[in-house]
Formats: sequence, structure tokens, C-alpha cells
Amino acid sequence: MANNNRSQWDLGRFIQTLTYFEVIPFLNWIQDFIQGRSHSSSDIPDGAKQMGVILVAGATGGVGQRVVRRLLEQDYKVRALVRDIDKARSILGNDVELVVADITKPETLTSLVMADIQAVICATAVRVQPVEGDTPERGKYYQGIKFYQPEIVGDTPENVEYQGVKNLVEAAAQYLPKAGKQLLFDFTKPSTELQNTWGAVDDVVMGGVSQSNIQLVEETALFAGNVSTANSGGFASVRTRNFTPPFNLSGYEGVELRLRGDGKRYKFLLRTEAQWDGVAYSYSFDTEANTWINVRIPFAEMVPVFRAKTLKDGSSIDASKICSFQLMLSKFEYDGELNPKFSPGGFALQVESIQAYGGTNLPQFVLVSSAGVTRPGRPGINLDEEPPAVKLNDQLGGILTWKLKGEDSLRESGIPYTIIRPCALTEEPGGKEFICEQGDNIRGKISREDVAKLCVEALQQKTACNVTFEVKEGENTASSIDWQKLFSQLQPNLR
Repeated sequence: MANNNRSQWDLGRFIQTLTYFEVIPFLNWIQDFIQGRSHSSSDIPDGAKQMGVILVAGATGGVGQRVVRRLLEQDYKVRALVRDIDKARSILGNDVELVVADITKPETLTSLVMADIQAVICATAVRVQPVEGDTPERGKYYQGIKFYQPEIVGDTPENVEYQGVKNLVEAAAQYLPKAGKQLLFDFTKPSTELQNTWGAVDDVVMGGVSQSNIQLVEETALFAGNVSTANSGGFASVRTRNFTPPFNLSGYEGVELRLRGDGKRYKFLLRTEAQWDGVAYSYSFDTEANTWINVRIPFAEMVPVFRAKTLKDGSSIDASKICSFQLMLSKFEYDGELNPKFSPGGFALQVESIQAYGGTNLPQFVLVSSAGVTRPGRPGINLDEEPPAVKLNDQLGGILTWKLKGEDSLRESGIPYTIIRPCALTEEPGGKEFICEQGDNIRGKISREDVAKLCVEALQQKTACNVTFEVKEGENTASSIDWQKLFSQLQPNLR
């Protein structure tokens, strides 16, 4: 005998949910075929790319363009700061965001340029060329094989190497995330990518009739709808599609939500596996009606659950592979217990941001400087043994002196930094072992390719934080590099 008290179940919404989250690939194929659309890997949210932008200054230079290429190869989201957008596009291609600005003009370093940055790599430099004029035949000048008398072309070292770097540092300090935090979702800046990452998972998947959705309104993500206990239901939620690759938050303590609720108790869940109906880690939190609050969710306090039942033998969270996030309003707490602040009907939860917190400090500003910056005027220096930049520092507008002042502006800023001082730069392919020292005494050469490699790797190494070092290439080819060991041999906070 039919249950006349049951509400009508919506088969269409059920199928829509399964196809959106690709639970049954065959259904997606049928829907794509009917609607005449092709499925692209770009539809899949990328955990690495969600985590802020790397701003590259000097992106069209010899080191800068190699930095951009390496960042893109590692799935970073890259923004190149350039002065000539047509020239930059011809050099960097179409896969990088370009913004027009000039570090010597601080008024150009606007929120459009600096928004959402995770870190900065600065590879700017004044232009130096042979007095005779630069020609393809004289390209060897740049490899240190034959010396041509150099001269500064264009802006002065004071403007570029010092004032420009200082301007960029001061602008970055206003926009970089606070040390130990990492912005994951910023709903104050709505985008199609954000909208397409989240979708509703309501109790329709269990036969219920609750309805919810997520909309980007008023610079927030609004999770709202109507929750019903009909048909033994009683939950509404929004969930991200699986991140490919996942978020790696292994260096953080947990996540922090900035939100405004309606006085109800909600749940935040995350998953470390891509299964649709697998184990989740859950944390319940209360909201204050019409009040903005920060909710910290420690990974260590999240409860492993399967369909709201706790798993007594559940493993701890592997924060290195977080595949999805979910926000939920449910009549149940855990193991059959009821949510004490639940009531059926309308609800609304606004979320401004989701970020990781409690992380180990990583470098947020990598500056490419130069070996020799402390040598001009240093007692005991034999100029006959020094490279041309040291010998000709005064003739070249005090280039090394101003580079050192640029370094100092970064050290004094409070931004976690790495300052790389390469020896003579070459166009060789690289791949040699690195010889790193401190104290500014070494001489030698190193390829621009290898300097770019150092810049990108420094972003990922906590032992690279607040270190300044000189680097040249060794004689041997390096088949692999232990980056943690390389940087851990360096002393922090040295000039």
C-alpha cells in the first residue's frame, strides 16, 4: 500500500546531481551527446591553481621568461607584470595572464595588478649592453666569453634596482597573505571558475525533497535553500567537484572560514579520496545570526564519518591530498543524534573566504640580485680579480650599490623572502650542480635556466625562508637535487 504522506521525489534533480559530479560517467556522456558539447579537462577544478597567483616582474627578461615557463609547467597560476603587452605576448605566449605596470611608477601597481597574489618573483634588471651596440654576433658578450665595454641603456640603476624593487615590495606587502595562511577560495572576486566548482548535493540523493544552491552574490558565496524532513530526509549541502590535482595542505593546521549565518549549526566536510560516497571528515560549527565570524577548523578535530556515522577506526586526515570540500545543514549530528539547532525551512549561509591557516612560513618574495653587491668599496678587495660589474660599478651608475639597497628594502619589509645572487649569467642550457655560498666572495658563472629553477623551487622550501646566498654552477651535471638539503645548509638573516 502506498505511503500517502510521502512527498513527490524529483528524479530529474537526482540525475542532474549525479551528472554534475560525474558519479556515473555514462550519464555524462549521454548528456554531453544530447546537448552537443565536448567534455574538457579544463572543466575539472585544479587544487594547485586555486591557491593564488604568482606575480612575476621582469617576465620578458632572460631569467623572467624562464621563470614563467617553469611555473606554468608546475600548474601555478601566473601573472606577468610587463610594460609592453604586445611584446610580452609574443615572448610568453597565451597561457599567462599579462598586466601592464611599471615598478618605477608605484601608482601603476594597482589592485588589478596585485590582487590574489600568493608570492612574487622579481627578476627585473637595468638593461646593460656593449658600448659598440648589441648585435647577434656579439651575443657572446652575455655569456662572458668575450668582454665588451658595457653601458647602461634606458632607466637608471637607482630607479630600477632600488626604487623599483622597493615600490614592488611595498605594494606586495599590502596584498600577500599573512604568513602561515593560504587563500583557497576568495568569493569576494566572483568568477565563472568559482561558480562552476561548487554544486548542490541535497537529500534528493536519498529520496528527500530538500533544495539548495550556491550563488555568488554581494561578494560572497550564498549557500541557501529550504530543508525538509519529508521522505525521511533532512539535509541540504553544496560540495566542490573533485580537485585534480588535489590541494596539498600538509603544512597547515586546518582551514578557516569567514562567514555570516542565521544562528543554525552547520557542518564543514572534506574528503581525501575521489569516491562519491566514501569517507569524509566532518566538523560542526555554530553561527551567529547576521554576524560575520571567523570559524577555525583544525584538521586534528575533524571526525571521520560515513553518512553521518563516525568511524571509530578511521584514519587521520592526509592533508596532502584534499579532493573536495562540502558545506551542509543537517538535522543529524552523528550516530543518530539530532542537531540541537536544527529547524526545517529556509536557511542562508554567506561565505566570504576559505583559507588554510597555521602553515609553515614559505618564501613569498624571491628577488634575483647579483653576486658582488657588497664588494664595491669593501676593504681588501682586489679589483683585478673581480668581475666587470664590480670593477665598473661607478661607471655603471652604481648598479651593485643600488641592487644591495633593493635587497635591504626587502629584508626590512617583514615579508618572508629568498634573495638569490647569481654569478655571471649565461645562455647555456643548465643542468649543472649548484654551488651556493654566503658572504659574497665566490666568482663563476651560471645559466639563466638554472637561476629560474632556483627561483621556482625556493617558493616550496621552508628552509629557503629569509636567506640570502650567492650561486654558481659546478663542473658536474646534476641528475637530481635535494632541494631541502641545499637550502638547509644556508644561514637565515645574513646580508
